[in-house]
Amino acid sequence: MSTDDQLSFLLRHTDQVVPGDDLSDKLELGRPLRVKLGLDPTAPAVTLGWAVVLRKLRHFQELGHTAVLIVGDFTGQVGDPSDRSETRRRLTSEEVNGYAENVLGQFRRILLPENLEIRRNSEWLGTLDMAGLLELTSAATVAQMLERSDFAKRYDDGSPISVMEFLYPLLQGYDSVAVQADVELGGSDQLWNLMMGRTVQERYGMEPQVAMTMPLLVGTDGVKKMSQSLGNYIGVEDTPDEMFGKTMSIPDTAMVEWFRLAADLDPAEVEEIEEGLTSESLHPGETKRRLARAVTALYWGEDEAVRAESAFDQVFKEGGMPDEIESFALSSDDPVIIPGLIRDALGLSGSEARRLLAQGAVKLDGSVLEAQEVAKGDLSGRVLQVGKRRFVRLV
Repeated sequence: MSTDDQLSFLLRHTDQVVPGDDLSDKLELGRPLRVKLGLDPTAPAVTLGWAVVLRKLRHFQELGHTAVLIVGDFTGQVGDPSDRSETRRRLTSEEVNGYAENVLGQFRRILLPENLEIRRNSEWLGTLDMAGLLELTSAATVAQMLERSDFAKRYDDGSPISVMEFLYPLLQGYDSVAVQADVELGGSDQLWNLMMGRTVQERYGMEPQVAMTMPLLVGTDGVKKMSQSLGNYIGVEDTPDEMFGKTMSIPDTAMVEWFRLAADLDPAEVEEIEEGLTSESLHPGETKRRLARAVTALYWGEDEAVRAESAFDQVFKEGGMPDEIESFALSSDDPVIIPGLIRDALGLSGSEARRLLAQGAVKLDGSVLEAQEVAKGDLSGRVLQVGKRRFVRLV
């Protein structure tokens, strides 16, 4: 494939490429590029938001380039200060490594097994001695750090900024040195960090990487970026029924962005959909079904997407329950604490379980459940429903 054809494919749906001409120059080197993506495992699921940049990494793989996926088990303990108005709570190594084990298999659902390196940055950051750290800190000045908008705002507001937070972008930049990155990918909120990677590489006498950012996918609420802490996310390991149903819940205004970033459709096809929605030649409801099928098929295949749509219709159009409902074994506790049951059976947080129970969003065999405790014998064999899409049979 020619350089122009590679560029056209790689640049689709991107936000920024800095410097703009350098990617073409890198592609003309005539060798596989080393394309870095660093992700800190600070939450248990890989969301469709994370998948946007992971799919771009896959695009490079499809062209024969090497994907270097860095699991930030060291930087995850430091905490990325991007878009933060205050210092993050520092995670323990046990927490970060627990999340890392959860997400590694999910990364492989998106990336190709060929041309793939998965590295943990504790390999080189965990062994960096004081001399090495001082050498690294000499790559940037305090003035450069305060050019960063979130640091500048916190400094002007008199909010604390720890020295450890200043170190984060330098450590991430050192990752680029360690893996000899030609290109680094990230979300649009990561551009400053990626540019610091160029600075650090130059300090170590390396040819600086190209920084490529992807837009941030808006969550299922259609307002804020997709986030596990906000609960407005879909995970790549959500069941086909959950993935289809949650996608159907997004606001109409978010559909075009989701076709582009979550379904990863060809730009010409997205433009056609956008024009159809604007001219009203496409029905929003049917178009959203098309989106839900496309997103579900991307992770589970066409057959499962069709089956999920049928299950959705059975629940929402016909008011029934899905034909197939997973079972959950009740514990020996009696009575059963309902918020804890929701948490354990459906993987929700305790606070989210209590909120849904208070909102009347929890049902037992179709009847709203309000009690905080229920005798175990009154639950066995019955179907617990949370919200419109989550069902589990209690055994």
